[in-house]
Amino acid sequence: DKKVSEKGVGMSRKESITKKEIAAAAFRMARSEGLGEVTARKLAQAAGCSTQPIFRVYQNMEEVQADVLEQATVFFEEFYDNYPKSQAVPFVNLGLAYISFAEKESNLFRAMFLNGDRKGKSLYELLNGTKGNVLREIGKAKEEGCKDPQGLFMKMWIFIHGAACMTITGDYDLGITETVWQLVAAYRAFRWFCRPEAVLKDNLWLAWMYWRLLRGCNTNVSPGYIQLCCGFRL
Repeated sequence: DKKVSEKGVGMSRKESITKKEIAAAAFRMARSEGLGEVTARKLAQAAGCSTQPIFRVYQNMEEVQADVLEQATVFFEEFYDNYPKSQAVPFVNLGLAYISFAEKESNLFRAMFLNGDRKGKSLYELLNGTKGNVLREIGKAKEEGCKDPQGLFMKMWIFIHGAACMTITGDYDLGITETVWQLVAAYRAFRWFCRPEAVLKDNLWLAWMYWRLLRGCNTNVSPGYIQLCCGFRL
């Protein structure tokens, strides 16, 4: 009778597992093994229950993954809040935190930023968070006199996201000092090209080089490069 009683208590404990406990187990799995490894059977094993309690609180595994993504979003926001903000140049702190997150939390990074199914959320929404991480940096760039801070962010974002993805594949080997230098250099270069007068000056230069090319003059610049640039910019 004692054995039967103990068995009954054990089953009752497992079957009374809460949704919060299941969600926490799913997040731990996604963080350590990857979101794709969060299956019903593996999740039940990790949570210490059968699959029945999972599907009592979730309709399907897609809902579980959506819950994991919500937790990952909160986790990333806390990670960003706690990351040292030592750089004054706009977008540099954001870039450093994003690249560091990819390096330290590669599975969560994949789930959030490399997953085509983000449960209705855009990359911008995930990055901006509830505290306006991106908007704050755009505002700083605007305060510095940038005429197109949104366009500047898009250019910086492509650079930052590319660097973060390289950490995932093991192709990014720059230290923090070199990374800061690269981000600052990218910001200054992109800011220049976001200035209307800079774009005008650049286009006039391309037009002049293209005119000299048509006349058969020596331009000291690759004809293919001039034609490519003019095709996109003129």
